[in-house]
Amino acid sequence: MIQNFSERIHNAADFLAEKLQGRKPVVGIILGSGLGKLADRIEDSIVIPYSTIPDFPVSTATGHKGNFICGTLGGKCVLAMQGRFHYYEGYSMDLVTISIRVMKLIGIQYLFVSNAAGCCNPLYKVGDLVVIKDHINTLPNPLIGPNLDEFGPRFPDMTCAYDRQLQALADEVGASMGMKFEHGVYFGSTGPTYETPAEIRFYHSVGADLVGMSTIPEVIVARHCGLRVFGMSCVTNITNSINRENNLNDGEDVVLQADKVTKQMSAVFEKMIERL
Repeated sequence: MIQNFSERIHNAADFLAEKLQGRKPVVGIILGSGLGKLADRIEDSIVIPYSTIPDFPVSTATGHKGNFICGTLGGKCVLAMQGRFHYYEGYSMDLVTISIRVMKLIGIQYLFVSNAAGCCNPLYKVGDLVVIKDHINTLPNPLIGPNLDEFGPRFPDMTCAYDRQLQALADEVGASMGMKFEHGVYFGSTGPTYETPAEIRFYHSVGADLVGMSTIPEVIVARHCGLRVFGMSCVTNITNSINRENNLNDGEDVVLQADKVTKQMSAVFEKMIERL
């Protein structure tokens, strides 16, 4: 099984490398729900649909187009994922995170992850951009099973899963743009249901500021691979902390709210990548 999955990763990476026509991306970017427009800022781009890559899954979630975009951003060669894979789509954790290992084989050194998130911190508001400083995971760990030794150790350290130097760089870039970011803890659950009020109160009580259904598996595998990780959430909805019918969560509205701040997040990512 482990040999077959390793072959699957290598097959996808070999196909992608051929399509990149000799380009060597150093930064991988994962664009979450409604945040795919950052790809419009990538210059001299090559588009590779996931559906054309052998042994590779396809995105089915709202707001996820399902393409790799390779080109230049901030003067660096980048490889952006216009859409990701989620456990709630029915994919195994191996497939949810296969793109990270494929990008590692392609040669990326940094992984920038973004997501649309609900918030359980009452100080946050819709439209805020929040630097992820840590996470709390209730999703199945993607490293369960035989270890892929070629990518990393059996027991990877997660003390600084989100690179502290990249967080500091984000603050510097934000200040230069007249923006100040909160630094929050992201809580990951399986979905696809939104959280109940009781769950939100519990999550906040144990230290969560943001809630979502993605990102953490990718970060775990990225750290297993030795990649430096930066994460940013766009707050798209205020989660229910009380049972009140006029505060319902809506998937289409999440994408709409994320779309409103795509320009800001894209500019932050571009300036950070320029300074790497």
